[in-house]
Amino acid sequence: MASANPKSGWNFSKDFWTANFLELCERMAYYGFFIVLTLYLTNIAGFSDKETGVIAGVFYAGIFFLNPFVGALGDRIGFRKGIMITFSSLAFGYCMLGLFHTKAAVLFFLLFVMFGAAFIKPLISGTVAKTTNEDNRARGFSVFYWVVNIGAFTGKTFVPFIRQEYGLVNLNYFSAIMALFALVFAFFFYHPERYEGKTKSTKEIFHSLIKVVTTPRLIFLILIVSGFWITQGQLYATMPKYVIRLLGEQAKPEWLANVNPLIVVVFVVLITHLMKKKKAINSILIGMLLMPFSAFAMSLGTSLGNITGNEISIFGLFTLHPLTAMLITGIAIQGFAECFISPRYLEYFSLQAPKGEEGMYLGFGNLYNFFSSLAGFILSGFLLDAYCPDPKTLPANLTAEQHAAYYAHAHYIWYYFIATGIIAVTALLVYRHITQKKDIEKEVKPAE
Repeated sequence: MASANPKSGWNFSKDFWTANFLELCERMAYYGFFIVLTLYLTNIAGFSDKETGVIAGVFYAGIFFLNPFVGALGDRIGFRKGIMITFSSLAFGYCMLGLFHTKAAVLFFLLFVMFGAAFIKPLISGTVAKTTNEDNRARGFSVFYWVVNIGAFTGKTFVPFIRQEYGLVNLNYFSAIMALFALVFAFFFYHPERYEGKTKSTKEIFHSLIKVVTTPRLIFLILIVSGFWITQGQLYATMPKYVIRLLGEQAKPEWLANVNPLIVVVFVVLITHLMKKKKAINSILIGMLLMPFSAFAMSLGTSLGNITGNEISIFGLFTLHPLTAMLITGIAIQGFAECFISPRYLEYFSLQAPKGEEGMYLGFGNLYNFFSSLAGFILSGFLLDAYCPDPKTLPANLTAEQHAAYYAHAHYIWYYFIATGIIAVTALLVYRHITQKKDIEKEVKPAE
């Protein structure tokens, strides 16, 4: 017998599908822009690698820090008005970044993109939450998760064609057009109900933030998991410049970055199913253990090239540069690591929160993105400057051998992330031991 509830099963409302389509457009715009952000800041705006690391780190960290606050704003003014403001801000910011390239102008217009990118997630995920019920919420968010990854994959797929054929600066117009299209679509088709729900004040959100950062179990967990995302974030912080500076402008780092969402989309459901009877902390630990191997694989491109030359055959079907082959291997390992970590992290995080306050604490469960963005991008800027410098900063009239000498140790960059991964895994093992010991002590105390 069919369910009487119109929202049961896979039968979602128009608002649900409209919101997911808007998410698809926004993710295409965002990832098309973000994958080349560090290239844009250095090659177009003229910032140094170190300055670029700081700016990109603050930009990305700011998005995740603002999420809960702009989410509260969306609850107050309504989802439709929030969506219109969001896509207006994004379209304007992207377009202005295409038109104006002075350092001051770029910093100013990046704020519009940061605000819009922070605002969109709570609005769309909020719509998904409010248009589903207990029966189909898991399915609803699985659709949402797929849409996010499809948007990320699609946006990065188009980017190299635009960058190589029309120039890096024109990628901003691609993102602006996608945001403008979403704005027009939302104007005509996004008319959500005034969903009921508790609205938090800014004061309450700050109170939640303070409670999270002053709860040792939670803040240490956030910092430890940041170790994974520091390395994962190098797909955007280091890898685009690393590939282009070593292989030339014909390289497509955007496609290499797509290996990560491809692995996640294909394997996340299977891995989550296989690990469902395991403790969440153990699933997270497996993912963390994979990260040093990911960075190690990415460091092997130079060594492999010394053995094979500039081409290696892949099962006789096609050839790849050794650097490309090892980056793909490392990024694929990262994708598998994410499959073990991401679905279980918030589950475990919620279990560490005080009983009855899980929702409030989960609002800041993604603070690892804040810390990992600041640390990862800033570190990337210094490492690129030291081991894989901007060609424009090198002395003029270098011979080929002299030029190559500046990049001879570029792969050393990944050694720092091997160390980051090992430290994070060690810290998680210590964390697991201490928290499990304290939990056992709590269970024993009432019986004494």
